Parts: sequence; structure tokens; C-alpha cells
Amino acid sequence: MGTERRRGDRVTFERGIAAHMMGIDGTWRRDCTMEDVSETGAKLTVDGSVEGLNLKEFFLLLSSTGLAYRRCELAWVNGDQIGVNFLKQGDKKKKTAKRGAQAADV
Repeated sequence: MGTERRRGDRVTFERGIAAHMMGIDGTWRRDCTMEDVSETGAKLTVDGSVEGLNLKEFFLLLSSTGLAYRRCELAWVNGDQIGVNFLKQGDKKKKTAKRGAQAADV
């Protein structure tokens, strides 16, 4: 087996949990199965091709109504399986603030 790189405890689902991936801008959506999850990320099996999709940042929808979701970034790809890191609520704001500060320095 490969070396485990994920920090934190992981919950593995025997049959997987049905979920959906959706682009941040809503232009694409794919069905997927969540194979395991931890506090910091998850392993997903994607239905269909991920070729051409912007996986840098996307939503993992865990309910049909969209009320349970996590904002994700791609960590790795292995065939039809991908690893994702969950982004915390303030992560995007911090990145934007850093960019703004760098632009002000110019």
C-alpha cells in the first residue's frame, strides 16, 4: 500500500456516500462517491471524465438541496479517484487580502 499522507483520523465508508461535485461558477457538475473523509479532506470516485474541468477549486455537495457542502481544492488524481482538501471559511479571504497587499506595494 502507499504511504498515508493525510493528517487526522479518517472515516471509510463500506459502500461510499453519493455526492456531487460542482464548479464554483456553477458551469459544471459531476456525480461522485465519497469513499472516505477526514476533517481536512476526502477521497472521491468520480462518475465520468474530469478532463477539462477546473478542479483547482470546486464545491462538494453532500445533500440534494445543496445545504450541506464543502469548498474543496484538488490534492491528487489517480484514475477515476481524486483526493480533495477542504478549504476553511477564511482561506479565500486571506488569499485575496494578500494579493491586495501585494498590489498596493507596487
